[in-house]
Amino acid sequence: MLTLGMDTSNRYLNLALIKDDKLIASLHKECFKHQSEEILPQLDLLLKNNGIKTSDIDSIVITEGPGSYTGIRIAMTLAKVWAKTKKLKLYTLDSLQLIAGKVPTTAVYIDARGHRGYVGIFEEGKAMMADTVFTEDEFKEYHDQHADDEVRGDLDFLGYHDEMADINQHFVDLKEDWVLVDPIDPLKAKYLKEATEYLIK
Repeated sequence: MLTLGMDTSNRYLNLALIKDDKLIASLHKECFKHQSEEILPQLDLLLKNNGIKTSDIDSIVITEGPGSYTGIRIAMTLAKVWAKTKKLKLYTLDSLQLIAGKVPTTAVYIDARGHRGYVGIFEEGKAMMADTVFTEDEFKEYHDQHADDEVRGDLDFLGYHDEMADINQHFVDLKEDWVLVDPIDPLKAKYLKEATEYLIK
């Protein structure tokens, strides 16, 4: 079973080739606002470099958000068309969960503009609360109160370097949390800017 993982929910383009339960090749590239231009050429290169044809792919897993609405839709649109035309299984995964991976308590913060961010709290890959929106100050307060917890994501405002380089391995680590999409057509991006959590900040 060969699965293609794709994540375009933030400023990175992430592509993963998963053979059964093993990551066999991946791409992690910063291309803020250029994922739509980069995804097909980079995917083609990744497949060719590993001797894989598009017809070899059996299933696709993508992130559904939260994150950049335009960014999420890049991988989502490609995956929906591909899965429907090739009759492939399509799975989704929460984008913040993908960044967290399967480690002890981890808080993930992804820039949502306006000094706010999409936030998820995870324990061994399991959500401890629903994804929400924090201001930078609220996340700083959370971090002060949970200083021993891992933090990942867009952390420049905390004085940290972002921590997302191993994200493609997390597709494999979180396989039990993949959600099968059926039917495919109604699938939409999870976009918290439309929610009360965002609007009241």
